[in-house]
Formats: sequence, C-alpha cells, structure tokens
Amino acid sequence: MKSLLQINTSLNGSDGLSSVLASEYAARWKARHPGGEVHVRDLAAEPVPHIDAATFAAFGLSPDARTPQQREAVGYSDELIAELKAADVVVLGLPMHNFSIPSVLKAYFDQVARAGVTFRYTEAGPEGLLKGKRAVLVQTRGGRYRDNGTDTQTPYVIGFLNFLGIADVDVVYAEGTAMGAEQLNEAIADARRQIKSLDALAA
Repeated sequence: MKSLLQINTSLNGSDGLSSVLASEYAARWKARHPGGEVHVRDLAAEPVPHIDAATFAAFGLSPDARTPQQREAVGYSDELIAELKAADVVVLGLPMHNFSIPSVLKAYFDQVARAGVTFRYTEAGPEGLLKGKRAVLVQTRGGRYRDNGTDTQTPYVIGFLNFLGIADVDVVYAEGTAMGAEQLNEAIADARRQIKSLDALAA
C-alpha cells in the first residue's frame, strides 16, 4: 500500500499557507492512489523536542545500557524514523523563518538523522539509507528569494534529504506573500499551478 507523509511546520498549524498548499498536494496524491494512506505530522501541534546530551549519548548505547529516560527518548526518535521509512512520498509544508527553516523542523531533522539507522559512514563517504522515496517541498515566503542568491533554505533542505538518501526532490514556491493582497493571490495561484504540474508528471 502506498503511503504519503505530510509534515506541517507552520506556526499556524493546518491553517498556515504552507500547510494548506501541502494538503492540496496530498489530496491530489490521494485521488491518484485511492487505496493509499496519508499521514499528517503537525510540528506546531506536536513540537519535536530538541536533542540534548543524554539523548545524543543514548543513540550510541545498547538498549540495556540506557536509562529509562534515555529509552523513552530513543523510542520517540525510533517512532519518527519508522513513520518516515514507511512513506513513499514525503511532503513538507515549509514557510521561511528568518532566512531559514522553522526551528521545529530543525529539531525533527536532528531526531531522524541517526548514524547506522537513516545514514551510515563508508570509506567512500556518507550513504543515505532512505532510498527510493520522493519528497515535495511546498515553500512559502513573504518576500522573494528564489534564484537570486538569497535562498539559503532550499539547498539546505535538499542537501539534508539527499544525505538521508532521498534524492528525488521537487520544490513548489509561493513567494511574495507579504507584499500585498495582489501578490499573495498571485503567489497562491502560481503554487497551485506548480502542484498541478507535479501531479500531472506523476500520473
């Protein structure tokens, strides 16, 4: 059974523009895969804890060497990773916060980047272990950053996903959303055209 994981990172939860547009992509995917499953993880409603020293240390310990608190922390990370591994498609609703990703997404990334679990080091360099998946980044920005040398967000997220082995990544942009009502409407319409185009390519 096909599975799509939608990760919302907007402070406004499911009402955020990035979440709304990501949901529209997920709905199109579901229409093409009526037997498929869509799972939504809302990082605003359920924030991911930041990695602390005890948790980081626990990742390298055998289960019987972990404290009860460490076992709980590793179990939570394992749950996030299992959810990610089960997905054929990962859709990220991704606003820009101060030229970068929301902090809740960085915390999520730190939880799922586990040596020997989602990537490994080899003599040839790091190798991602989450191969064969597709990712779609639905990015919303108040200003305009695409293709002008100021977009630090997109290469970082794509680089991270590639590091985990997710090499098939598409990006949907909705930019200029804070530049007036007309610009907002144009950005939404343009993003929807991009989503429709990706849907057509995947059909």
